[in-house]
Amino acid sequence: MRIAFLSDIHANLQALEAVLRDADLQGCTRHVCLGDLVGFNANPAECVDIVRALGCPVVKGDHDETNSADFPLEQFNPVAAAAVQWTRDALGSERRRWLEGLPFTWEAEDFTAVHSSLDHPADWRYVFRQSDAMSSLACQSTQLCFHGHTHVPGAIAKNVGLVLLAAEPLLVQAGVKYMINAGSVGQPRDRDPRACYVIYDLERRFVFFRRVRYDMETAQKTILDSGLPSMSADRLADGR
Repeated sequence: MRIAFLSDIHANLQALEAVLRDADLQGCTRHVCLGDLVGFNANPAECVDIVRALGCPVVKGDHDETNSADFPLEQFNPVAAAAVQWTRDALGSERRRWLEGLPFTWEAEDFTAVHSSLDHPADWRYVFRQSDAMSSLACQSTQLCFHGHTHVPGAIAKNVGLVLLAAEPLLVQAGVKYMINAGSVGQPRDRDPRACYVIYDLERRFVFFRRVRYDMETAQKTILDSGLPSMSADRLADGR
């Protein structure tokens, strides 16, 4: 059995569709969404509907929380506030209620899903280095924890160190705990503009990092046509 882990879709419909097609070709029969379905890009309603139709586990990300809640936006700068309000309006009340009700964590047979870190999942802490991961690994009850939030794929193994993203699959070693970052479907920030996601092969105990090309020009045009900040379109090509 192969599971596709999708994180930080960020309303990028073209990237999400390309990733789902690739996951199907790779033999994935299950999906897990690691949060931040919305924000930045211009198809939040469509992306939410597609993920909901998968019927898969979904955990809440910080952008899901911001764009589903009703708190005032005075603390945001005017450009960010306008973008959040645009997304809230595009989602509508029913999708916003669904996003608001998502759990912060989800646990399965031998893995846990979270958007940021397990020790304080609602605080949206970034995990880049092993020092960042220590408190999260300490409260990790499963061997594997899949997360996102940084938009940078990779893996951290307890007492082993950082395992950099590579072409070869990552073999899950017995007795070692891992935090595995699935990168970002809709807005990669590791200087590789291709959509990124992770496949976990349960039988072979391998984790694969996948990069997928998608129709970026359409994604960028949709952002610009919507009136959202042009920076969101520019950064797609830069992978940052």
